[in-house]
Amino acid sequence: MKKAVVFLADGFEDIEALAPVDILRRGGVDVTIAGVTGMQVTSSHNVKVMADKDIKDINADDYDAFICPGGMPGATNLRDSIVTDIIKDAYSKGKIVSAICAAPMVLDKAGVLADKNFTMYPGMENYAPSGSYKNDKFVVKDGRVITGAGPAAAFEYAFELLAELQGSEIASQVAEGMLFK
Repeated sequence: MKKAVVFLADGFEDIEALAPVDILRRGGVDVTIAGVTGMQVTSSHNVKVMADKDIKDINADDYDAFICPGGMPGATNLRDSIVTDIIKDAYSKGKIVSAICAAPMVLDKAGVLADKNFTMYPGMENYAPSGSYKNDKFVVKDGRVITGAGPAAAFEYAFELLAELQGSEIASQVAEGMLFK
């Protein structure tokens, strides 16, 4: 069974974190929510989520995909934590790394955006100067790096992750079952 970890830090964007958790689980991916700023993490809209594991218990060898939701200050909280070290290690081991909204800044700090196409929330691209920002796409996949533009891209981003982990047929089946067109 494929495994993914979603990193949550206080100030995360609700839909960017929980849509991938939901969609990946519907598609048969074992998803772990890792608390970066504690086991109870509060979103930018004051929704409290209980993490499955503490960040200190996350190892790059244990997962196939690593997901960084955006939101402010959630993305900066991820960037300024050990998440960047985990992302760097995971990417060096051939794993999928992903970020949405402001969170590509985490991938940039981890050094994985160099020579990569990516997208992120418009106006935030100066936080990820090492890659090639694409402002005309909701979701950009470049090799093992998957990025999304913002909250409205959360479903498309999650389905791209699911297709990468479980195949396009499973992603299509889940999308159809959710009435996503």
